Amino acid sequence: MSDRSPAAVRPGALPPIDRSEVGTRLRSVRKSQQLTLKQLSERSGVPVSTLSKMELAQVSVSYEKLAAAARALNVDIAQLFRSAEVGDVPASTTVVVNTLPSAPGYSTGTYDYHVIAGEFPERLMTPMYARIIARERQQFDDFIRHPGQEFALVLSGRVRIVFETGEAVSIGPQETAYFNSNIGHIYLSESDDGEDAHVMVVMTDR
Repeated sequence: MSDRSPAAVRPGALPPIDRSEVGTRLRSVRKSQQLTLKQLSERSGVPVSTLSKMELAQVSVSYEKLAAAARALNVDIAQLFRSAEVGDVPASTTVVVNTLPSAPGYSTGTYDYHVIAGEFPERLMTPMYARIIARERQQFDDFIRHPGQEFALVLSGRVRIVFETGEAVSIGPQETAYFNSNIGHIYLSESDDGEDAHVMVVMTDR
């Protein structure tokens, strides 16, 4: 994984937060529920060794693994990105407004992604802004799979979504794709100018 400087981030975006912060929050939530790494592994399906590395900030992991850990802990994945100082909005909140993409983010080396409206109470969807860095299938250890469905809208550049079935779609600005996200998939940038692609993604576990 190569590091990207904040200057490489789309103007207006916050740079991805340090993975040590995510690891610390993951460990804090796990400890607050009095779970061992082994118990969390059994609940989430994420290997103990991977969970340990996540908590110690020894590795950046895909959305799939972070989301699996969050589901097993029964917390919104956005809670792993928010600082302890940020309070929850009241349950009676009608609307949360964000400036895209000013939400905290996380870098996997292949993507940078920012969870949007993470403070909205009892969210049923997970909207994210993503910067697609990867250009080759070989940059991924495996396809990404998680429960539910996924909607993608390209904001700039061009994106190729490749599925483990052998299918693939290529979409450009203002074009969309909708698919079952439990089918293994990856996003690749196909931007002609060598720049990263930028995508709005909405996911649901239902």
